Amino acid sequence: MAKRQLELEIMRYDPEKDQEPWFQKYSVPCEEDWAILDAVNYVKENLDTTLSYRWSCHMMVCGSCGMMINGEPSLTCKTFIRDLPDKVRIEPLENFPIERDLVVVLDDVMEKLQMAQPYIIRKDPPPPPDQEYTQSRAALYKFKQYTMCINCMCCYAACPQYGLDPSFIGPAALAMAHRYNLDSRDQGKSDRLDILGDHDGVWDCSFVGACSEVCPKSVDPAAAIQQMKVEGAKEFWLQKLPGGKK
Repeated sequence: MAKRQLELEIMRYDPEKDQEPWFQKYSVPCEEDWAILDAVNYVKENLDTTLSYRWSCHMMVCGSCGMMINGEPSLTCKTFIRDLPDKVRIEPLENFPIERDLVVVLDDVMEKLQMAQPYIIRKDPPPPPDQEYTQSRAALYKFKQYTMCINCMCCYAACPQYGLDPSFIGPAALAMAHRYNLDSRDQGKSDRLDILGDHDGVWDCSFVGACSEVCPKSVDPAAAIQQMKVEGAKEFWLQKLPGGKK
């Protein structure tokens, strides 16, 4: 059986040589079961060794192969050529500075993820060394969905608010904060809401929902943000009540 010829139009940019990004075309003979990442790897291995991009696992786990495929933020290892036309445009994720070709600079988002304090915060004394923090299955299911985030940053590329205002903390960081706020072992909810409840946090979200639409792991960060808005409002009014939290 003859292989399908896929016409790839890939954005190129070398900051040492180019004043602005440009597109280069490649013709790739593809197997029917290939993902777009396989086609890009073919270009790298057989047609143009200068092409730069990120990838690692090819199993929708590492999150490093996110790119714009025909204008849609996607994992290239999850997007199959059988579902695409014969001509495909590949660009780096939107809303990020381009480092080179399809590689973007993620420093800003890495800093914002740290603002979410993505770890369990305990204020009570720890249990004895021979004991563990126990958790019921029902308690796990409350936040399990939000643990599926692989930090592919497709949600940031789709988020119009982050594109307009880079100071917005953004969907992945807020969903990660919500994951720990829902964890029965955690006691840092108030600390996170104090940080994430300001004008650059949950209230900056305009609830377009594009982040949830493009999420390859169905994390639904838009729902997490709206739930955090409710929790933030509750926390605010509890502090206003006599004898409330300080």
